[in-house]
Amino acid sequence: MKKSICLYFQVHQPTRLRLYRFFDIGKDSHYYDDYANRNILKRIVSRCYLPMNELLLQAIKDSKGAFKVAFSISGSAIEQFDRYAPEVIDSFKALADTGCVEFLSETYYHSLSSLAVNFQEFEHQVSKHKMAIESHFGVTPVTFRNTELIYSDKIGEEVYKLGFKTMLTEGARHIVGWKSSNFIYNNSLQPKQKLLLRNYSLSDDIAFRFSDKGWGGWPLTAEKFTEWLKASEGDIINLFMDYETFGEHQDASCGIFDFMKALPAAVLGTGTMEFVTPARAARKHKSTGSLSVPEAISWADEERDVSAWLGNELQQEAFNKLYGLTEKLGIVNDPQLWNDFGHLQESDHLYYMCTKFFSDGEIHKRFNPYDTPYEAFINYMNVLSDFIIRVDDAVAECTVKAADVVAR
Repeated sequence: MKKSICLYFQVHQPTRLRLYRFFDIGKDSHYYDDYANRNILKRIVSRCYLPMNELLLQAIKDSKGAFKVAFSISGSAIEQFDRYAPEVIDSFKALADTGCVEFLSETYYHSLSSLAVNFQEFEHQVSKHKMAIESHFGVTPVTFRNTELIYSDKIGEEVYKLGFKTMLTEGARHIVGWKSSNFIYNNSLQPKQKLLLRNYSLSDDIAFRFSDKGWGGWPLTAEKFTEWLKASEGDIINLFMDYETFGEHQDASCGIFDFMKALPAAVLGTGTMEFVTPARAARKHKSTGSLSVPEAISWADEERDVSAWLGNELQQEAFNKLYGLTEKLGIVNDPQLWNDFGHLQESDHLYYMCTKFFSDGEIHKRFNPYDTPYEAFINYMNVLSDFIIRVDDAVAECTVKAADVVAR
């Protein structure tokens, strides 16, 4: 049986917050930096999304459908495409029409709702995202990829209850241990749920090290990388990374597009490897055993845990205050409040508050629009303070209306 190569790309753009001052609280409830959101998206569209979609579409055609790939596109990104770059939606539709591309399910707002005490908001976002994918691309997701590949036995079990028998996560060293990430495993609480583990070493060779001239593997060619894939043990190699790797994180001048253009033919030319989507991989390969993950893991940082978003008191305070509003929001029926609640859940806001140092800290700085984590926290909490006022006002109004009804 041929070795499987599973390529999955994450597509997400956060809804960035504007500079929101203390004196704006209670006076101005527009929280978003529309100028930055539009300009940054337009830049990435031209550098990454459109040229890469065209490249992958051509690879599918050249290989007569043998090249396959998977995407997870957050609802926040889809909203920005609809608003600023509808041509990107059309280019993804063209990929969907080939039948060689799988679109995965995730939380609509790229949120940390799976880590909240109550799974109700998580379930709502998964359902909303599923409908968005069906509406935009005409396909129904059957594989689940949680925000930042966050996974635990309990989260996986909840995902299984929502109908997803296959889930992606990180091949974290402290979880895999002596085992290899190049096999399929199953959830220890739900044996019928299969797990695809990211090969972080080979994935990061492309996503982070590709243009590093000080790296021992530089320059990385499609032929060299294919040899590494051939030499790797196991049934399947899962290469999971941000789609923005191509042209945005790794500039086109470093040869990243040339590499990706040559890779499909190089892999298929071996005759011993084939490309598969996650759903196809789950059908093709049997589980080699259960994987126990009692505490949540992710694909971020050296720890491969959730400390990138909840590792300090600033992040925990913001997270707890935000999700503490869930019960109150359930009382009101205000679409704008629910929309803002969703966008305030985007994991990026908490990521900007991370106070890590050393190698992880450098990565956090690279993707942080704020000068310091403390500025990110203050700006977010100013926004959240205004949002709390709006929620409390809406609850009070509902209470008054309910009292009037009873009085009558």
